[in-house]
Order: sequence, then C-alpha cells, then structure tokens
Amino acid sequence: MITSCTAFEGMTRIASGDVLTVARAVKTTLDANPTALLLIFDDTTSEQVELDLRGSLDEILQRLAPPPAAPSTAGRPKLGVVAREVTLLPRHWEWLGTQSGGASVALRKLVEEARKASAWQDALRQQQETTYRFLSALAGNLPHFEEATRALFANNREGFAEQMATWPPDVREHALKLMRSSL
Repeated sequence: MITSCTAFEGMTRIASGDVLTVARAVKTTLDANPTALLLIFDDTTSEQVELDLRGSLDEILQRLAPPPAAPSTAGRPKLGVVAREVTLLPRHWEWLGTQSGGASVALRKLVEEARKASAWQDALRQQQETTYRFLSALAGNLPHFEEATRALFANNREGFAEQMATWPPDVREHALKLMRSSL
C-alpha cells in the first residue's frame, strides 16, 4: 500500500502527499491538458505508480480510498511464520541441532543478528537504489547524469548536489529529499 507519492508533469512537481491528494492534482492536470506527460512515483521506493483515472474525480477518489479496517478478532494473532526449505552442509545441521531451542530458533537469532549488523549499509543501499530509480526515469537525459549517479553511489552528497546544480529545481529537490529520507 502506497502511503505517499509525488507526481511530475515533465520536470515540474505538481503534487506530493497521500495518494488521494496526488490523484486529485493529476486528474485536474489531465482535465486541463489531456496530452500532459505525467509520472507518479512512490516516495518510499520510487517505483512508478499507475492510477486508474477513469471517470469523475469523485469516482477516482472513491476507488482509491483505503478500505475500512477489518475488526480485530479474539485469539492469538498470526505470527507470520513462513516455512521454506533451507539447504545446509551436514556440519551446519549438526551445529544447529545442538543449539538451545533447535534449528529454527537458532536460525532466527542468526538472521536477526545479521540484520542488525548490516542495517546501516542496507538502508544506504536502499536509499541509493530508490534515488537512482527516480533519476533514471526523469533525469536520464539531463547534463551530468552519469557524474551525479557516480557521486550518489559513492555516497558523496556534496558531489551529488553539485552535479545536479543546473537541473530543474523540482527534480533536484526531490532527488535530494530521496537521498536524505532513508537515513
């Protein structure tokens, strides 16, 4: 579920916020100019968002409105455990068999430790990929695109901003926002 998105008409940001706010602005833009070139990006991932803009504004907003929350039920909540096959060497299975709580508990603990140890690097990589996805879609033909992306992946924030200095302000500001948002 998309919580926040941003719409661009060409290189100009026309709306940013929740899906309903952005849909309203996009529909208004399309009503005024049916041939407008619009792109909508999920603010978390920079994946492009497709909205069903058929019909009146009220019909569009009704389709996009979140469904009512399901009432909570009594009892134990689902834990979200997923069973999958894991292939390990015999010595790994032997070691897991000696662990308190068994193999599943030991594997969950190991995964959690690894997640905590690499959290910063994972967040940085995700942030860079999100920013790159946006730039590739909107700024790929702008001057210094390659240099900007090299600075992005080198985590050179000053160099990244310098390479985008001549870009349209809305594109530059959104890219910098994406770069800052994850860390």
